[in-house]
Amino acid sequence: AFSIAHIGVLTSGWASNNKYSMIGGMRSAAQLMAYEIPLLLSMAGVFLLAGSFDPVTIVEQQQEGTWLFGLPMWNIIPQFIGFIIFLIAGIAESHRLPFDIPEAEQEICAGYHTEYSGMKFGMFFVGEYLGLVLISSLITVLFFGGWMGAAFLPPIVWFSIKAGGFIAFFILLRAAIPRPRYDQLMTYGWLFLLPVSLLNLLITGAIILSAQ
Repeated sequence: AFSIAHIGVLTSGWASNNKYSMIGGMRSAAQLMAYEIPLLLSMAGVFLLAGSFDPVTIVEQQQEGTWLFGLPMWNIIPQFIGFIIFLIAGIAESHRLPFDIPEAEQEICAGYHTEYSGMKFGMFFVGEYLGLVLISSLITVLFFGGWMGAAFLPPIVWFSIKAGGFIAFFILLRAAIPRPRYDQLMTYGWLFLLPVSLLNLLITGAIILSAQ
């Protein structure tokens, strides 16, 4: 889904016939490649634990194990490193601060949507906030037990509370962290997140094999 979205961003920047828009589109494509691989690798550890790609199976698997006081062991506990990687890469994939480099107002006007206004401009932001909701929902399902919770609230309420909390976190993050330089952004994705995500996947696989 994120790959297709970035193709649209790159094409819109190129079609604007504006150098700032083109730079923003190229930044978006490069940022996609740097952070989508760690994003997928961080999900792979959860898939190994659940033994399935099915979201329902992943949520049910998190209810089977127990932690302290008989509480369900969500994947945030055995896959804490994977969660941190997914959180950072998800912010970068959804172009939220501090990773909104493709639309950096101080550097390249407004990036890939410099020449757009009205409904077209609005659709860019609708897509960005849909990505925010998607990332928050995936975090809830993969790492925080999905829609499962105490019986006094229905599952849809538990899911909304968890996902809504991450949406609020992403929005508040905008006012807390400064934007890095573009070279720092790419270096962090390729030279830090990618090796750490591979190491996390390797350790997870080794633990599962040793337990069998």
